[in-house]
Amino acid sequence: MASSPDVTSSADLTPENPESGSSSEPARRGRVRARRAAVMAVPAVAALAGLGILTAQGALGVSFSISGMPFTVTAKSLDGTGFEQFGALDSMIDNSPNAGDTGGQVLVVTSAIKNATLDSLCQSVDLGGTNLLITAGSGSSKVQASNLTTDSTQLTGDASFNNIEIGNDASTLTKAGVKGPAGVFSQQADTVHIDNLRQTNYATTAGVFKLPGLKLRFSDSGC
Repeated sequence: MASSPDVTSSADLTPENPESGSSSEPARRGRVRARRAAVMAVPAVAALAGLGILTAQGALGVSFSISGMPFTVTAKSLDGTGFEQFGALDSMIDNSPNAGDTGGQVLVVTSAIKNATLDSLCQSVDLGGTNLLITAGSGSSKVQASNLTTDSTQLTGDASFNNIEIGNDASTLTKAGVKGPAGVFSQQADTVHIDNLRQTNYATTAGVFKLPGLKLRFSDSGC
């Protein structure tokens, strides 16, 4: 650092050096301060980048304000590796028109899957008189998702798990890379298989979501 041309040496500030009090000194000090400020900002930028990477990898849960409008998700089958499930609380924006008597919060079950394959995915949301309908993965290519999380108030289907653990503290989960709130009941398993999946969801996130044969349209009926 001492070799930098922008840093004023101690010799430059001695009385024997009359030029040390010239008008160039404030400019030099300004450059030094700006450079130091930039260096101090690096750790903060690195921390933010790290949070972005962790979120993309599913190590941190993504938090956002839900609309408060539930949507339905169905699939003929779901196969997943790295499964976790725990209770959580989703929040709407202040004074949301969809809050009703909930206080703007919805108690949900968060399901996290490291890697998931879904056959014949259907998603629909009732917009009042019509449904926004999305379908994908009904052909030979199936829907693929990584670091998938869903916040649900209802989940039905025929399920099977391998190496399941029930009763974990949600903050200690390891199978999908997502940590739940401390002190909250949870479960996890190496793999999960669900036939005839049906969910009522308020939020879904994924690191990668591949939807072959995607069709989006309005329909009189939902999933």
